Amino acid sequence: MPVTLADVAQATGLSASTVSRALSDPDKVNPHTRDRVRRAARELGYVPNQTARSLSSGHHDIIGLIVPDIANPFFPPIIKAIQARAGLKGKTVIITDVDEHPGDEVQRAQVIRKRVDGLIMVSPRASEERLHELAHLNPIVFVNRQVAGAANVLVDNADGMAEAVEHLTALGHRKLAYLNGPRRSWSNTQRREAIVAACAAQGVELVEYGPFEPQIQAGVRAADLVYASEVTAVIAYDDLIALGLMTRLAERGVRVGHDLSVIGIDDSPMSGMAYPTLTSIHVPGAEAGMTAVDLVLGMIENPSDEEPPVVQLETRLVVRGSTALAPAT
Repeated sequence: MPVTLADVAQATGLSASTVSRALSDPDKVNPHTRDRVRRAARELGYVPNQTARSLSSGHHDIIGLIVPDIANPFFPPIIKAIQARAGLKGKTVIITDVDEHPGDEVQRAQVIRKRVDGLIMVSPRASEERLHELAHLNPIVFVNRQVAGAANVLVDNADGMAEAVEHLTALGHRKLAYLNGPRRSWSNTQRREAIVAACAAQGVELVEYGPFEPQIQAGVRAADLVYASEVTAVIAYDDLIALGLMTRLAERGVRVGHDLSVIGIDDSPMSGMAYPTLTSIHVPGAEAGMTAVDLVLGMIENPSDEEPPVVQLETRLVVRGSTALAPAT
């Protein structure tokens, strides 16, 4: 016969209600009791009856997650953080990848929201008007995209961009390039505005190229434009474009970190494995994912008519080997 909640309660000497809280809402139980219950449940082979729990509570204990492209290295740290945080809270995450098709995001969100307790959308590409249609699907949280009337976890690009431009000007660079991301990207708009403001504050010239898709091949294509220009440093929309740029420049005999400085954005794991290692603006993806889970669970547990919360996280520059003194003229 299957092990029941009562069996776990008897094995631990605790009440069935305490055991239930320890397994379904662990934050409401002290750590010692929680670990004791989990250990007993594991040893006895207890498996929660999710169907019964859903019927009694009206909840599925499932969070939906929609991302533009699971292969983009910006998203896996966010996904892992969301899964880890949700698992700690006793929730399961189902993931949908729209493969960079903005037209699919709204329809997928509307379908998935019927099957989950709450929804998290990371860096959605759809227009502001289309996303506004989803604001009523509470609880819903948008990460790295500002949507009026909904909960948002935003990344403030200004500090990281200012640090990047200050870093380059301190190294003697006076003419910089920015490689724009996709035209539809909200993040690119924020990053571009931040770098324009930072360059104006530092009194350096800025040249822009793009838009480019967040792909290594896009960086390869951008490299020939950079090579033909007179810039001595480049800031790319993301690490993928920066890495493609570095690869193509190396083929042309340009020594990145000596002849030309390059900065990426995201601080992805790949940035520390490149040669030279890539200076990059750290975007707190894992923190954003954990924050989004806390927000959506808070909205599930305590529905409110108040203004949805907005959390803003900061960026910072991580200096590595791809930036150096401007070449002597």
